Amino acid sequence: MPARYKDWLRQAKRDLAHAQRALDNGDYEWACFATQQSAEKAVKALFFKANANAWGHSVAALLQELPTPWRADDSLINAGKELDKHYIPPRYPNSYPQGAPYEYYTREETERAIAHTADILAFCERLLAESK
Repeated sequence: MPARYKDWLRQAKRDLAHAQRALDNGDYEWACFATQQSAEKAVKALFFKANANAWGHSVAALLQELPTPWRADDSLINAGKELDKHYIPPRYPNSYPQGAPYEYYTREETERAIAHTADILAFCERLLAESK
C-alpha cells in the first residue's frame, strides 16, 4: 500500500474542494461530512506511506496513533475530535431527536471544519514531503 499514499492524498484534496463547494451551495451537513472524509484520508496517506496499518474512521485516533517520528500536537488532535463529530450525524436523521440533519448545521461550523481539515491536510503534506 505504500505506493498508493499519493492516491489517498489526492482524494483528500478533492474531498476538501468538495466541502468548499458544498459550503458555497449552503449544503453545510455534506460539507462537514466531506471535511471529515478529507482529513481521514489525508492521515491514512501517512500510514500508507509508512507501510503501517490504519484502522477506523476517527481522525483524532488516527492522528494519535501515527507512526514514529510523526506526531500531531494537541491542537491538531482536538481539530480531529471536532471533525469526528461530522462522520455520522450529517447523514442520518436518527442522529437527532427530530428534524433532518441539514437543519442542525451552520455556515460558521462548516467554515471551522474546513479550516481544521486544511490544517490537517497541510500537516500531512508537510510530513509526506519531508519523507521523500
